[in-house]
Amino acid sequence: MRQDKKNKAEDAHDRDRALEALAGRVASGQSLAVPVDRSGVAMAATAAIIAAGIDNLHLVCVPISGMQADLLIGAGAVRTLETSAISLGEAGGAPRFGAAVRAGSVTLRDATCPAIHAGLMAAQHGVPFMPIAGIIGSDLLEVRPDWKVIDSPVGEARKVVVVPAIKPDVALFHAPEADRAGNIRIGRFRELATMAYAAKRTLVTVERIVDHDLFETEDSAAGVLPSLYVDAIAVAERGAWPLALWNEYPADEAEIARYAAMARSEDGFRAYLSTFLSHRKQVA
Repeated sequence: MRQDKKNKAEDAHDRDRALEALAGRVASGQSLAVPVDRSGVAMAATAAIIAAGIDNLHLVCVPISGMQADLLIGAGAVRTLETSAISLGEAGGAPRFGAAVRAGSVTLRDATCPAIHAGLMAAQHGVPFMPIAGIIGSDLLEVRPDWKVIDSPVGEARKVVVVPAIKPDVALFHAPEADRAGNIRIGRFRELATMAYAAKRTLVTVERIVDHDLFETEDSAAGVLPSLYVDAIAVAERGAWPLALWNEYPADEAEIARYAAMARSEDGFRAYLSTFLSHRKQVA
């Protein structure tokens, strides 16, 4: 019995060190791409990043974010933010995001969902920009001088918008599992693959490591990101909590609502952050 407890404690310690090492591969001043809440958010790694004191990040939300971005902003880790929206969904607006924008403590680069995906695809394909439609006439063009309106060089005469490539220093997400070769199951969430293809480095937390080859059959391989695009993996059980992870666990709506209420004030946010970091440390 004592040996079992000792082994579990050692395993937990090893997981904690692996998570800290993974978070340590994110450096202050880098650009960090994170996915939408439904796609697998690395909340345990987010806690480790905050605990490590990493700051001045350029956060790229693919294409929106919620509690993850709000925590990073409230903790002072974000300098610039590129996103289509920051929201806590049914729990309401993101309070620390709103406070930071009003105070001018973060630089906001408004975007649209297609523009962010197009920028990542440009980086994936190794081209400097990607043309998109649908923004012509939008007032976003007034606040995004890096988006250019040009005459289409092919086809019918028309205007198109070209958005520059988005090549994050780091892509970070959470997934259900990896195999021992480092392949990651991402299911139908292809935006995770787009992030990994575009980024210079991809860091992934997973619920577990499995012994079988995720590329063993055509059916199993269809939703797998190859290890070629993955730089580091750490096991973090319930690593997306309090957000959901598909086919694993639902969002903890009560916890998210508690965060939304506490984070309306700076003192409340600090109190929540302290307990959140302690909880994640205990889980790890």
